[in-house]
Amino acid sequence: MKFFWKYIFPPLYGLVVYATIRVLLDTVTGMRWWHRSLSINLSDLVACILFSYAFIAAFHRLLRWFDKKWPANDLSYGRIWREVFYLWLLNLLFQNALLTTYCALTDDGLQWYDLVDVNTIPLLYSLIFYGIVRSNTFLKAHIASKIQLEKITNDQLLTELKFLKAQYHPHFLFNALNTIYFQMDEDVSAAKQSVEKFSELLRYQLYDQQQTVPVSQEIRYLDNFIQLQQTRSSEKLQLDVCFDERLNGQQIYPLLFLPLVENAFKYVGGSYRIKIAAGLQESVIRLEVENSVPAEIPLKKEKGIGLDNLKRRLELLYPDRHTLTTQKKEKDFAAVLTLQYR
Repeated sequence: MKFFWKYIFPPLYGLVVYATIRVLLDTVTGMRWWHRSLSINLSDLVACILFSYAFIAAFHRLLRWFDKKWPANDLSYGRIWREVFYLWLLNLLFQNALLTTYCALTDDGLQWYDLVDVNTIPLLYSLIFYGIVRSNTFLKAHIASKIQLEKITNDQLLTELKFLKAQYHPHFLFNALNTIYFQMDEDVSAAKQSVEKFSELLRYQLYDQQQTVPVSQEIRYLDNFIQLQQTRSSEKLQLDVCFDERLNGQQIYPLLFLPLVENAFKYVGGSYRIKIAAGLQESVIRLEVENSVPAEIPLKKEKGIGLDNLKRRLELLYPDRHTLTTQKKEKDFAAVLTLQYR
């Protein structure tokens, strides 16, 4: 392609310029180019081709100078007008230094229509050529600018996600360690088992986490967490857990179910009942968490970071592909999360 633009295109450009000038001159003067001698026609053609080689080389040098002087992503009208102005000056110089001089030395000398044609036709084609070349360059610059903007935006989102995860881990650690702390005074053996269970949970967060994970892996993690919470829960707790067997290889982002389950254990009261169910509905995964609350104590709005963190992560990871609803009933609090995984 470089060979074409460097060696093939200039003579083709010169032929088009020459043919256009020749047609206009013959129309104005009544001359017929085939009535002229072959040597004169060939000399005219050679002159236009040489002019094209010289002009296009200077044209590309001018564009490279602009590219060095101004950044490639500068798509302002000011830059375009400056380039067009310099292109006009370049045409003025080459046309009058080469073509006008040549016309003055051939045929019947330099006529007014020769001057008009020589100063308008090459300029017209050079502007068309400029538009073709620069539209490609500016399009690439525009695409590169868009890609760079998207990269910066993605980097910001990834940074925010990492911050949210880093913020969530201490929240999880506090609750898990608090559970083990209460066990130490009652049953050291059970506390050791809780530490082992806790280490499995932590290993999943630190080592087994991918960008997305199979939902079955997330459910196993949830099971471990529920078992850990059961060890510190009251014997009055009525726990109902149901996971759809079809939830297997569907890919989801990790650690999105846990905040709702964690809050259920944190705020359970009254009849001490917790219901956790996850199911599959076509391309939507649905998690329902419901817990009873103390009748005499109104449920306070969550002031910690758990739900706020979850809402922000959902906005970043599942924009327009999730719903999260919470509802306070007389004796229960219910939360429903849906994720469209494809």
